[in-house]
Amino acid sequence: MPQTVDTAPPLDEATRARGRRLAISSHPAGMTFWVVNTEHLPTLLLVALGASEFQIGLQGAFLPGLQVLQLPTMRLIARVKKRTILLLGQVGALLGGLPLLFLDPLIMLQGEGTVRLVVLIAFAAIAAGLNFGNTVWFPMLRNYIEPDRIGHFFSLIRSGWHVALIVYFLSAQQWLRAHPGDFAPLFIAAWWIGLLRMALIARMPERSEITEGQIRMREAVALLRDNPRLRRYLAGVTLNASIRTSTLPFVIVMMRREIGIDDGQILVTTLCLYGGALLALVPMGRLTDRIGPTPIFRMTAIGMALLLASLITVDGSSAADYAVLLCFFAGFSALNAGFGLADTRVLFELAPAEAPARTLVICNVVTNGLRALAPLATGAILEALLVSGDGLPVYHALFAFMAALQVVTIVPLRGFESAGRLRRS
Repeated sequence: MPQTVDTAPPLDEATRARGRRLAISSHPAGMTFWVVNTEHLPTLLLVALGASEFQIGLQGAFLPGLQVLQLPTMRLIARVKKRTILLLGQVGALLGGLPLLFLDPLIMLQGEGTVRLVVLIAFAAIAAGLNFGNTVWFPMLRNYIEPDRIGHFFSLIRSGWHVALIVYFLSAQQWLRAHPGDFAPLFIAAWWIGLLRMALIARMPERSEITEGQIRMREAVALLRDNPRLRRYLAGVTLNASIRTSTLPFVIVMMRREIGIDDGQILVTTLCLYGGALLALVPMGRLTDRIGPTPIFRMTAIGMALLLASLITVDGSSAADYAVLLCFFAGFSALNAGFGLADTRVLFELAPAEAPARTLVICNVVTNGLRALAPLATGAILEALLVSGDGLPVYHALFAFMAALQVVTIVPLRGFESAGRLRRS
Protein backbone atom coordinates (compact mmCIF):
# COMPACT_ATOMS: atom_id res chain seq x y z
CA MET A 1 0.00 0.00 0.00
CA PRO A 2 1.26 3.53 -0.71
CA GLN A 3 2.39 5.33 2.41
CA THR A 4 0.42 8.24 3.80
CA VAL A 5 1.95 11.56 2.85
CA ASP A 6 1.98 14.40 5.41
CA THR A 7 1.07 17.24 3.11
CA ALA A 8 2.06 20.87 3.50
CA PRO A 9 -0.77 23.43 3.46
CA PRO A 10 -1.76 24.86 0.06
CA LEU A 11 -0.02 28.02 -1.11
CA ASP A 12 -1.98 31.21 -0.47
CA GLU A 13 -3.35 33.11 -3.45
CA ALA A 14 -0.65 35.81 -3.41
CA THR A 15 2.11 33.17 -3.43
CA ARG A 16 0.37 31.23 -6.19
CA ALA A 17 0.15 34.40 -8.27
CA ARG A 18 3.85 35.13 -7.69
CA GLY A 19 4.67 31.58 -8.74
CA ARG A 20 2.69 32.00 -11.95
CA ARG A 21 4.47 35.28 -12.74
CA LEU A 22 7.93 33.81 -12.16
CA ALA A 23 7.12 30.68 -14.16
CA ILE A 24 5.85 32.70 -17.11
CA SER A 25 8.78 35.17 -17.03
CA SER A 26 11.50 32.52 -16.66
CA HIS A 27 10.22 30.02 -19.18
CA PRO A 28 11.26 31.88 -22.39
CA ALA A 29 14.91 31.71 -21.30
CA GLY A 30 14.58 28.14 -20.10
CA MET A 31 12.94 26.85 -23.25
CA THR A 32 15.29 28.76 -25.56
CA PHE A 33 18.24 27.00 -23.93
CA TRP A 34 16.30 23.72 -23.98
CA VAL A 35 15.21 23.80 -27.65
CA VAL A 36 18.47 25.13 -29.06
CA ASN A 37 20.37 22.23 -27.46
CA THR A 38 17.89 19.42 -28.10
CA GLU A 39 15.96 19.90 -31.35
CA HIS A 40 16.59 21.34 -34.83
CA LEU A 41 19.92 23.10 -34.35
CA PRO A 42 21.66 19.93 -33.08
CA THR A 43 20.26 18.09 -36.12
CA LEU A 44 21.69 20.72 -38.49
CA LEU A 45 25.04 20.67 -36.69
CA LEU A 46 25.27 16.87 -36.87
CA VAL A 47 24.35 16.87 -40.56
CA ALA A 48 27.10 19.46 -41.16
CA LEU A 49 29.55 17.21 -39.29
CA GLY A 50 28.62 14.22 -41.47
CA ALA A 51 26.67 12.27 -38.85
CA SER A 52 24.79 9.11 -39.86
CA GLU A 53 21.02 8.72 -39.58
CA PHE A 54 21.54 6.51 -36.53
CA GLN A 55 23.65 9.19 -34.80
CA ILE A 56 20.98 11.78 -35.57
CA GLY A 57 18.34 9.45 -34.14
CA LEU A 58 20.55 8.87 -31.09
CA GLN A 59 20.72 12.61 -30.43
CA GLY A 60 16.94 12.80 -30.72
CA ALA A 61 16.66 10.03 -28.12
CA PHE A 62 18.80 11.72 -25.47
CA LEU A 63 16.17 14.07 -24.05
CA PRO A 64 13.28 11.61 -23.78
CA GLY A 65 15.45 8.60 -22.95
CA LEU A 66 17.32 10.25 -20.09
CA GLN A 67 14.04 11.10 -18.39
CA VAL A 68 14.58 7.77 -16.63
CA LEU A 69 16.84 9.84 -14.35
CA GLN A 70 13.67 11.38 -12.94
CA LEU A 71 12.81 8.16 -11.09
CA PRO A 72 15.79 8.29 -8.68
CA THR A 73 15.55 12.11 -8.61
CA MET A 74 11.92 11.80 -7.48
CA ARG A 75 13.15 10.22 -4.25
CA LEU A 76 15.08 13.40 -3.45
CA ILE A 77 11.85 15.39 -3.33
CA ALA A 78 11.12 13.94 0.12
CA ARG A 79 14.42 15.38 1.44
CA VAL A 80 15.45 18.31 -0.77
CA LYS A 81 13.63 21.47 -1.80
CA LYS A 82 12.23 21.33 -5.30
CA ARG A 83 13.79 24.69 -6.17
CA THR A 84 17.23 23.32 -5.26
CA ILE A 85 16.73 20.35 -7.60
CA LEU A 86 15.60 22.72 -10.36
CA LEU A 87 18.69 24.90 -9.99
CA LEU A 88 21.11 21.95 -9.78
CA GLY A 89 19.69 20.54 -13.00
CA GLN A 90 20.25 23.85 -14.79
CA VAL A 91 23.84 24.01 -13.51
CA GLY A 92 24.47 20.49 -14.79
CA ALA A 93 23.05 21.32 -18.23
CA LEU A 94 25.19 24.46 -18.49
CA LEU A 95 28.34 22.54 -17.55
CA GLY A 96 27.46 19.82 -20.05
CA GLY A 97 27.10 22.41 -22.82
CA LEU A 98 30.54 23.97 -22.35
CA PRO A 99 32.20 22.05 -25.26
CA LEU A 100 29.66 23.59 -27.67
CA LEU A 101 31.13 27.01 -26.90
CA PHE A 102 34.41 25.90 -28.49
CA LEU A 103 33.21 24.20 -31.66
CA ASP A 104 35.49 26.12 -34.04
CA PRO A 105 38.82 25.38 -32.30
CA LEU A 106 37.73 21.79 -31.66
CA ILE A 107 37.04 21.22 -35.37
CA MET A 108 40.37 22.82 -36.33
CA LEU A 109 42.35 20.73 -33.83
CA GLN A 110 40.50 17.39 -33.84
CA GLY A 111 38.58 17.07 -37.09
CA GLU A 112 34.90 16.34 -37.67
CA GLY A 113 34.95 12.70 -36.55
CA THR A 114 36.20 13.44 -33.04
CA VAL A 115 34.04 16.54 -32.76
CA ARG A 116 30.93 14.50 -33.60
CA LEU A 117 31.62 12.33 -30.56
CA VAL A 118 32.29 15.36 -28.34
CA VAL A 119 29.11 17.03 -29.55
CA LEU A 120 27.01 13.93 -28.92
CA ILE A 121 28.41 13.63 -25.38
CA ALA A 122 27.67 17.33 -24.76
CA PHE A 123 24.07 16.97 -25.96
CA ALA A 124 23.65 13.90 -23.74
CA ALA A 125 25.01 15.79 -20.70
CA ILE A 126 22.69 18.73 -21.38
CA ALA A 127 19.72 16.37 -21.66
CA ALA A 128 20.68 14.71 -18.38
CA GLY A 129 20.85 18.04 -16.53
CA LEU A 130 17.57 19.26 -17.99
CA ASN A 131 15.81 16.04 -17.05
CA PHE A 132 17.16 16.13 -13.49
CA GLY A 133 15.82 19.65 -12.95
CA ASN A 134 12.61 19.10 -14.88
CA THR A 135 11.60 16.37 -12.40
CA VAL A 136 10.16 19.12 -10.19
CA TRP A 137 8.95 21.61 -12.82
CA PHE A 138 5.42 20.28 -13.28
CA PRO A 139 4.97 19.47 -9.55
CA MET A 140 5.84 23.11 -8.81
CA LEU A 141 3.47 24.46 -11.47
CA ARG A 142 0.69 22.13 -10.31
CA ASN A 143 0.31 24.21 -7.16
CA TYR A 144 0.23 27.60 -8.89
CA ILE A 145 -2.68 26.89 -11.23
CA GLU A 146 -6.21 28.10 -10.64
CA PRO A 147 -9.00 25.53 -10.90
CA ASP A 148 -10.47 25.11 -14.39
CA ARG A 149 -7.85 27.36 -16.03
CA ILE A 150 -5.17 24.85 -16.94
CA GLY A 151 -5.49 25.48 -20.67
CA HIS A 152 -5.40 29.24 -20.16
CA PHE A 153 -2.28 29.11 -17.98
CA PHE A 154 -0.34 26.83 -20.29
CA SER A 155 -1.34 28.80 -23.38
CA LEU A 156 0.22 31.88 -21.71
CA ILE A 157 3.40 30.18 -20.51
CA ARG A 158 3.96 28.46 -23.86
CA SER A 159 3.17 31.59 -25.88
CA GLY A 160 6.00 33.40 -24.09
CA TRP A 161 8.68 30.91 -25.01
CA HIS A 162 7.41 30.56 -28.56
CA VAL A 163 7.90 34.32 -29.02
CA ALA A 164 11.42 34.00 -27.60
CA LEU A 165 12.25 31.15 -29.97
CA ILE A 166 10.94 33.03 -32.98
CA VAL A 167 13.23 35.96 -32.12
CA TYR A 168 16.15 33.60 -31.54
CA PHE A 169 15.71 31.65 -34.78
CA LEU A 170 15.15 34.81 -36.84
CA SER A 171 18.54 35.95 -35.59
CA ALA A 172 20.04 32.49 -36.16
CA GLN A 173 18.71 32.39 -39.72
CA GLN A 174 20.31 35.76 -40.50
CA TRP A 175 23.59 34.63 -38.92
CA LEU A 176 23.78 31.41 -40.93
CA ARG A 177 22.90 33.24 -44.12
CA ALA A 178 25.90 35.52 -43.56
CA HIS A 179 28.14 32.81 -42.03
CA PRO A 180 27.17 29.40 -43.51
CA GLY A 181 28.05 26.46 -41.27
CA ASP A 182 29.20 28.60 -38.31
CA PHE A 183 27.05 27.22 -35.48
CA ALA A 184 29.26 28.06 -32.48
CA PRO A 185 27.91 31.61 -31.82
CA LEU A 186 24.36 30.24 -31.80
CA PHE A 187 25.19 27.79 -29.02
CA ILE A 188 27.17 30.45 -27.13
CA ALA A 189 24.13 32.75 -27.14
CA ALA A 190 21.89 29.93 -25.92
CA TRP A 191 24.34 29.13 -23.11
CA TRP A 192 24.16 32.68 -21.75
CA ILE A 193 20.37 32.60 -22.02
CA GLY A 194 20.44 29.40 -19.96
CA LEU A 195 22.54 31.19 -17.34
CA LEU A 196 19.95 33.97 -17.22
CA ARG A 197 17.26 31.42 -16.41
CA MET A 198 19.00 30.55 -13.14
CA ALA A 199 18.50 34.08 -11.81
CA LEU A 200 14.82 33.99 -12.75
CA ILE A 201 13.95 30.64 -11.12
CA ALA A 202 15.90 31.20 -7.89
CA ARG A 203 12.87 32.77 -6.14
CA MET A 204 10.12 30.45 -7.32
CA PRO A 205 7.86 29.36 -4.43
CA GLU A 206 6.90 25.75 -3.81
CA ARG A 207 4.51 23.62 -1.83
CA SER A 208 6.85 21.30 0.00
CA GLU A 209 6.67 17.53 -0.38
CA ILE A 210 9.46 16.97 2.15
CA THR A 211 8.43 14.16 4.51
CA GLU A 212 10.00 11.98 7.17
CA GLY A 213 9.47 8.98 4.91
CA GLN A 214 10.54 8.44 1.33
CA ILE A 215 8.91 8.78 -2.03
CA ARG A 216 9.30 5.24 -3.32
CA MET A 217 9.45 4.35 -6.98
CA ARG A 218 7.18 1.37 -6.45
CA GLU A 219 4.45 3.72 -5.20
CA ALA A 220 4.65 5.66 -8.46
CA VAL A 221 4.59 2.46 -10.50
CA ALA A 222 1.55 1.28 -8.51
CA LEU A 223 -0.36 4.28 -9.86
CA LEU A 224 -0.17 2.74 -13.34
CA ARG A 225 -1.33 -0.65 -12.13
CA ASP A 226 -4.32 0.71 -10.25
CA ASN A 227 -5.53 3.38 -12.68
CA PRO A 228 -6.72 2.23 -16.14
CA ARG A 229 -7.59 5.83 -17.04
CA LEU A 230 -3.95 6.78 -16.49
CA ARG A 231 -2.78 3.87 -18.64
CA ARG A 232 -5.03 4.92 -21.53
CA TYR A 233 -3.79 8.48 -21.26
CA LEU A 234 -0.18 7.31 -21.38
CA ALA A 235 -0.77 5.05 -24.38
CA GLY A 236 -2.19 7.89 -26.45
CA VAL A 237 0.25 10.65 -25.55
CA THR A 238 3.27 8.32 -25.79
CA LEU A 239 2.30 7.32 -29.31
CA ASN A 240 1.79 10.95 -30.31
CA ALA A 241 5.14 12.00 -28.82
CA SER A 242 6.91 9.09 -30.55
CA ILE A 243 5.51 10.12 -33.93
CA ARG A 244 6.70 13.70 -33.50
CA THR A 245 10.16 12.66 -32.27
CA SER A 246 10.58 10.16 -35.10
CA THR A 247 9.39 12.42 -37.88
CA LEU A 248 10.53 16.03 -37.49
CA PRO A 249 14.31 15.42 -37.38
CA PHE A 250 14.13 13.28 -40.51
CA VAL A 251 12.04 15.83 -42.39
CA ILE A 252 15.02 18.13 -41.84
CA VAL A 253 17.49 15.43 -42.92
CA MET A 254 15.46 14.82 -46.10
CA MET A 255 15.37 18.55 -46.83
CA ARG A 256 19.13 18.92 -46.38
CA ARG A 257 20.47 15.71 -47.91
CA GLU A 258 17.90 14.59 -50.47
CA ILE A 259 16.52 17.90 -51.69
CA GLY A 260 19.46 20.24 -51.06
CA ILE A 261 17.70 22.99 -49.09
CA ASP A 262 20.25 25.15 -47.27
CA ASP A 263 20.52 25.79 -43.53
CA GLY A 264 19.00 29.28 -43.74
CA GLN A 265 15.89 28.02 -45.52
CA ILE A 266 15.57 25.17 -43.03
CA LEU A 267 15.59 27.65 -40.16
CA VAL A 268 12.66 29.43 -41.84
CA THR A 269 10.72 26.19 -41.40
CA THR A 270 11.73 26.29 -37.73
CA LEU A 271 10.23 29.77 -37.50
CA CYS A 272 7.04 28.35 -38.99
CA LEU A 273 7.12 25.61 -36.38
CA TYR A 274 7.09 28.07 -33.49
CA GLY A 275 4.96 30.67 -35.24
CA GLY A 276 2.22 28.14 -35.91
CA ALA A 277 2.16 27.04 -32.28
CA LEU A 278 2.17 30.64 -31.06
CA LEU A 279 -0.92 31.52 -33.10
CA ALA A 280 -2.75 28.42 -31.88
CA LEU A 281 -1.93 28.40 -28.17
CA VAL A 282 -4.33 31.00 -26.75
CA PRO A 283 -7.45 29.98 -28.71
CA MET A 284 -6.69 26.29 -28.22
CA GLY A 285 -6.15 26.82 -24.50
CA ARG A 286 -9.55 28.45 -24.12
CA LEU A 287 -11.18 25.81 -26.30
CA THR A 288 -9.65 23.01 -24.24
CA ASP A 289 -11.01 24.49 -21.02
CA ARG A 290 -14.45 24.92 -22.60
CA ILE A 291 -15.08 21.64 -24.47
CA GLY A 292 -12.70 19.22 -22.72
CA PRO A 293 -9.71 17.21 -23.94
CA THR A 294 -11.22 14.41 -26.05
CA PRO A 295 -12.59 16.57 -28.90
CA ILE A 296 -9.23 18.35 -29.04
CA PHE A 297 -7.35 15.03 -29.22
CA ARG A 298 -9.59 13.85 -32.06
CA MET A 299 -9.45 17.06 -34.09
CA THR A 300 -5.71 17.59 -33.79
CA ALA A 301 -4.74 13.95 -34.43
CA ILE A 302 -6.67 13.82 -37.70
CA GLY A 303 -5.21 17.16 -38.79
CA MET A 304 -1.64 16.07 -38.01
CA ALA A 305 -2.18 12.82 -39.94
CA LEU A 306 -3.26 14.77 -43.03
CA LEU A 307 -0.23 17.04 -42.77
CA LEU A 308 2.14 14.08 -42.43
CA ALA A 309 0.58 12.56 -45.54
CA SER A 310 1.18 15.83 -47.43
CA LEU A 311 4.95 15.28 -47.13
CA ILE A 312 4.64 12.46 -49.66
CA THR A 313 4.11 15.11 -52.36
CA VAL A 314 7.49 16.77 -51.70
CA ASP A 315 10.03 15.55 -54.26
CA GLY A 316 12.22 18.57 -55.01
CA SER A 317 13.28 22.07 -54.00
CA SER A 318 10.77 24.01 -56.09
CA ALA A 319 8.79 26.91 -54.65
CA ALA A 320 5.70 24.69 -54.50
CA ASP A 321 7.55 21.96 -52.58
CA TYR A 322 9.01 24.50 -50.18
CA ALA A 323 5.54 25.97 -49.61
CA VAL A 324 4.23 22.49 -48.69
CA LEU A 325 7.05 22.15 -46.17
CA LEU A 326 6.35 25.55 -44.64
CA CYS A 327 2.65 24.72 -44.33
CA PHE A 328 3.50 21.35 -42.81
CA PHE A 329 5.70 22.81 -40.08
CA ALA A 330 3.28 25.64 -39.23
CA GLY A 331 0.17 23.46 -39.28
CA PHE A 332 1.69 20.46 -37.52
CA SER A 333 3.04 22.69 -34.76
CA ALA A 334 -0.29 24.48 -34.29
CA LEU A 335 -2.19 21.20 -34.00
CA ASN A 336 0.45 19.62 -31.77
CA ALA A 337 0.21 22.66 -29.48
CA GLY A 338 -3.52 22.01 -29.11
CA PHE A 339 -2.89 18.32 -28.48
CA GLY A 340 -0.31 19.25 -25.84
CA LEU A 341 -2.71 21.54 -23.99
CA ALA A 342 -5.34 18.79 -23.86
CA ASP A 343 -2.61 16.36 -22.76
CA THR A 344 -1.51 18.66 -19.92
CA ARG A 345 -5.07 19.26 -18.75
CA VAL A 346 -5.70 15.52 -18.40
CA LEU A 347 -2.35 14.98 -16.68
CA PHE A 348 -2.89 17.73 -14.12
CA GLU A 349 -6.37 16.45 -13.36
CA LEU A 350 -4.95 12.99 -12.73
CA ALA A 351 -2.27 14.32 -10.35
CA PRO A 352 -3.40 15.15 -6.77
CA ALA A 353 -2.49 18.68 -5.71
CA GLU A 354 -1.19 17.64 -2.28
CA ALA A 355 1.49 15.26 -3.67
CA PRO A 356 1.68 15.51 -7.46
CA ALA A 357 5.28 14.37 -7.96
CA ARG A 358 4.58 10.62 -8.09
CA THR A 359 1.97 10.89 -10.83
CA LEU A 360 3.72 13.58 -12.86
CA VAL A 361 7.14 11.97 -12.75
CA ILE A 362 6.03 8.44 -13.58
CA CYS A 363 3.98 9.76 -16.51
CA ASN A 364 6.93 11.76 -17.85
CA VAL A 365 9.30 8.82 -17.47
CA VAL A 366 6.98 6.31 -19.15
CA THR A 367 6.04 8.62 -22.02
CA ASN A 368 9.52 9.86 -22.75
CA GLY A 369 11.35 6.63 -22.01
CA LEU A 370 9.26 4.82 -24.61
CA ARG A 371 9.37 7.60 -27.17
CA ALA A 372 13.16 7.68 -26.89
CA LEU A 373 13.22 4.33 -28.66
CA ALA A 374 11.33 5.72 -31.64
CA PRO A 375 14.02 7.97 -33.20
CA LEU A 376 16.66 5.32 -32.53
CA ALA A 377 14.63 2.67 -34.35
CA THR A 378 13.68 5.09 -37.13
CA GLY A 379 17.29 6.18 -37.66
CA ALA A 380 18.56 2.59 -37.74
CA ILE A 381 15.86 1.50 -40.22
CA LEU A 382 16.44 4.52 -42.47
CA GLU A 383 20.20 3.96 -42.43
CA ALA A 384 19.69 0.35 -43.54
CA LEU A 385 17.21 1.24 -46.29
CA LEU A 386 19.06 4.25 -47.66
CA VAL A 387 22.04 2.17 -48.84
CA SER A 388 19.94 1.05 -51.81
CA GLY A 389 20.14 4.41 -53.58
CA ASP A 390 17.37 7.01 -53.99
CA GLY A 391 16.35 8.20 -50.55
CA LEU A 392 13.12 10.07 -51.32
CA PRO A 393 10.89 6.96 -51.63
CA VAL A 394 12.22 5.74 -48.28
CA TYR A 395 11.35 9.02 -46.58
CA HIS A 396 7.94 9.09 -48.27
CA ALA A 397 7.20 5.61 -46.94
CA LEU A 398 8.18 6.77 -43.44
CA PHE A 399 5.81 9.73 -43.59
CA ALA A 400 2.91 7.61 -44.89
CA PHE A 401 3.39 5.14 -42.05
CA MET A 402 3.52 7.93 -39.46
CA ALA A 403 0.32 9.47 -40.87
CA ALA A 404 -1.54 6.19 -40.39
CA LEU A 405 -0.11 5.79 -36.91
CA GLN A 406 -1.18 9.32 -35.97
CA VAL A 407 -4.83 8.42 -36.48
CA VAL A 408 -4.44 5.51 -34.06
CA THR A 409 -3.65 7.93 -31.20
CA ILE A 410 -7.35 8.79 -31.01
CA VAL A 411 -8.33 5.31 -29.81
CA PRO A 412 -6.90 5.27 -26.25
CA LEU A 413 -7.70 8.95 -25.70
CA ARG A 414 -11.46 8.58 -25.90
CA GLY A 415 -13.53 9.25 -22.81
CA PHE A 416 -11.83 12.34 -21.41
CA GLU A 417 -14.70 14.69 -22.33
CA SER A 418 -15.82 15.07 -18.73
CA ALA A 419 -12.46 15.36 -17.03
CA GLY A 420 -12.64 16.07 -13.33
CA ARG A 421 -12.07 19.49 -11.84
CA LEU A 422 -8.74 20.47 -10.40
CA ARG A 423 -8.73 20.68 -6.63
CA ARG A 424 -6.92 23.44 -4.74
CA SER A 425 -6.12 21.25 -1.74
